[in-house]
Amino acid sequence: MGIRTGAQYIDALKSRQPEIWLGGRKITNVFEEKVFQQPILEIAKLYDMQHDPAYQEKITHICEETGERISNAFLIPKSYEDLVARREVFEAFAKATFGLMGRTPDFLNVVVTSLFHNASFLDYYNEQWGKNIRDYYRYIRDNDLFLTHAIINPQNDRSKASHEQQDLFTHLGAVKETPDGLVVKGAKMLATLSPITDEVIVYSFPGFKPGDERYALAFALPIDTPGLRILCREAMQDGTRSVFDHPLASRFEEMDAVLIFNDVLIPWNRVFLYNNIEAANLLYPKTGIAQQPAHQSGVRGLVKLQFATEVACKVADAIGVDGYLNVQESLGELVQSVESIRALLRTSEYEYTINKKGEALPNETALETIRGLLPKMYPRAIEVMQTIGAGGLLMSPTGADFANLELREDLNRYYGGREGVPAVDRVHLFKLAWDLCGEAFGQRLLQYERYYTGDPIRKRAIFYNSYKRSHSFAMVDAALNTEAKKKEVTNS
Repeated sequence: MGIRTGAQYIDALKSRQPEIWLGGRKITNVFEEKVFQQPILEIAKLYDMQHDPAYQEKITHICEETGERISNAFLIPKSYEDLVARREVFEAFAKATFGLMGRTPDFLNVVVTSLFHNASFLDYYNEQWGKNIRDYYRYIRDNDLFLTHAIINPQNDRSKASHEQQDLFTHLGAVKETPDGLVVKGAKMLATLSPITDEVIVYSFPGFKPGDERYALAFALPIDTPGLRILCREAMQDGTRSVFDHPLASRFEEMDAVLIFNDVLIPWNRVFLYNNIEAANLLYPKTGIAQQPAHQSGVRGLVKLQFATEVACKVADAIGVDGYLNVQESLGELVQSVESIRALLRTSEYEYTINKKGEALPNETALETIRGLLPKMYPRAIEVMQTIGAGGLLMSPTGADFANLELREDLNRYYGGREGVPAVDRVHLFKLAWDLCGEAFGQRLLQYERYYTGDPIRKRAIFYNSYKRSHSFAMVDAALNTEAKKKEVTNS
C-alpha cells in the first residue's frame, strides 16, 4: 500500500476497539471521544502531508523493494544526503505540530528501521528474532502504521531490580510459553498517544540484573490485543475548550498512558527478544535505537524551542517591554540557544560516520550534547516567557467576553497592547503563551522535555564517562611535554 492518507488512518482507528480507560470511564468510541478527537485530526494531517505536492518529494521516496512510495522515516541512511532526507520528514512533522507532539509516527518508525537494519545482532542470539523484526519492519513500512512504545517500568520501588519487587509481575514479565506464543503479565509506561495508535512496541533500557530474565523482553502487538488495558493519565483538557482560549491545548493534547498486560499472548512471530539479559542490555548500543531516533528528537526539540522563543519574543513586543536591556538580554539568550541546537544538528549530519553495515550514523557526540542541553534550554525559555508576561498572563478575558458587545468597549480600552496591537490580538497571544507556560498542558510539555531521555543528571554523567574513555586528552600531554620533562628531571 505504501503511504496512507489521513482518512485511511482514521478508518483504521475506527475499525479497532482497544480497552481504554480515562477518568474512570471505559472509552468505547475513541474517535468520538472529545479529548482524542482533535489530536486524531492533527495526526491525520501529517499523513495527508505525504500526499501534498508541496511536501511529497521531500518527505517520501519510492521503496526499491516494493516500488511503492513510503515515508523517509523508513529510509536506511547510507549517506549525508539520506540523513538530510530523513531530517526533511522530521522537520515537516515537527513544524506542523510546533514540536509539541513528541510521538508523531516518524519517531518509532525510525526505531523499527534501526532494528531492521541491525537485525544481525538479534540473529546472533536467535535467528527467529532477527527474522521477526525484519518481517515486522516490512509490515509497518508497507502499511504506514503509527506506533507507540512502552519502555519504562512503573515507579514502584526503584531501589530494587524487577525480580525483587513485591509482586512478581509488577513489572512486565513472561508468565509462560505456549505453542502459540509467549504469555506476559505486568505493566509498562509511558505509552504516549497509545489510544490513537495502531500498534505498540515494547522493549527496555539497559540495566537488567541476574534474576531479571523473565523481564528481558522485546515484542510488538496491535493496540487492541485482548488483555491489553490502556490506563490514561488525567486529561489536560476536556475536548470542549475553544481554539481562541486554548490555541494549543485544544489541538495537541498528547495523551500518556500506563499499559497493563493481563496475561496477554504474544505470538512467536512478534517476539524480538526474550529471556536473555545480555541481549537486552546490548539492544540499545548494538542496534542504533538510541542514536538514530535522537536525530528525530533533536529536530523536534529544535522546533519546540524555536516556537517557545518566538512566543516569548512576540509577548515582549506586544506590550513594548523588549526595549529594556534585561529583556533583550533574556531574549537574546533564547535565540542563541535555538541557534546552538541548530548548529549541533547540522554538525551531527555533516560529521556522520558509516558503520560496518553501511549505515550512515549522525554524530553521536553532537546528538548527546543536544540531549543534555534541551532539558535546560526549554525550561529556561518557559521561565523567560513567564517573567516577561508577568501578571498579564493571569488576567486574560475569554473569547466569549469578546463576543459580548456590552463588554467590547472595556476590553478594547484596557486589554490592548502597545500602539498598533489591538486588545483581541494581545489577548489571543497571551492565551497562546499561557497554554505553553502556565496551563497543565504546558507543564506536561515542560516535564516531558526535562525527562525526555531519562534523568538528565544521570545521562550527562554517562556522557562524560563515555567521553573520558574515548579521549586521550592529548593537548594536555602536549602542553606538559611529558617526555621532555622526564628527561629534564632525570638529568638534574
